[in-house]
Amino acid sequence: MNAPIRVLLVDDHKLLRQSLAGLLESQGDIEVVGSVGTEDEALATARSRKPQVILMDIDMPGRVCFEVARELESEMPEVRVLFLSAFFHDRYIEAALRCNASGYLTKDQSGEELAEAIRRAADGVASFSDRVRARLVLTSAGELQLAGSGTLTRSSALTQRELEVLRYAARGLSKKEIAQLLGRSPATVERHIENLMAKLDIHDRVELARFAIREGLAEA
Repeated sequence: MNAPIRVLLVDDHKLLRQSLAGLLESQGDIEVVGSVGTEDEALATARSRKPQVILMDIDMPGRVCFEVARELESEMPEVRVLFLSAFFHDRYIEAALRCNASGYLTKDQSGEELAEAIRRAADGVASFSDRVRARLVLTSAGELQLAGSGTLTRSSALTQRELEVLRYAARGLSKKEIAQLLGRSPATVERHIENLMAKLDIHDRVELARFAIREGLAEA
């Protein structure tokens, strides 16, 4: 008999984590080896518990989940990350694709669908909810991308690091706090903010935060 799939749950809502843990453990072939409420805890727990699959919420306080997923991929490439969210904006889906996630699921899916997505992730196969899949196309090279991704928007001109800084700024974090989260100096964060303002033709941090909120960038 095969060993159960080792899963780490990451969500800032404890009640949801407890519910998911009970549901997944009842499947018989899935073992929840950890349940944490922040991305930093996710990194520490992944290092100690060695999960095969991490089921991670997108909208949590603290570090941007996509940055953490890239760090996990760099440090533990054998671990698969599945994103779980109530949101399915294009920019979130695109960010998930960029960090090679093993799927993007929405919180209205059934327990059996989540369990099957975890099994597929453990086998190296990605899963997407129906509403997310409807936004994806397969390129001639066999890669998934967003439909209409050739259409440029102001936010599409930003680098991934600039998007991360913009998300944190929209949450009201200071340059020093952003620098600590990113492991960079405040001067580097200031340069990113200056680049953001230049690219977006925005001239103060209040308007920069308003832009991020309008674009849904403050939610993840």
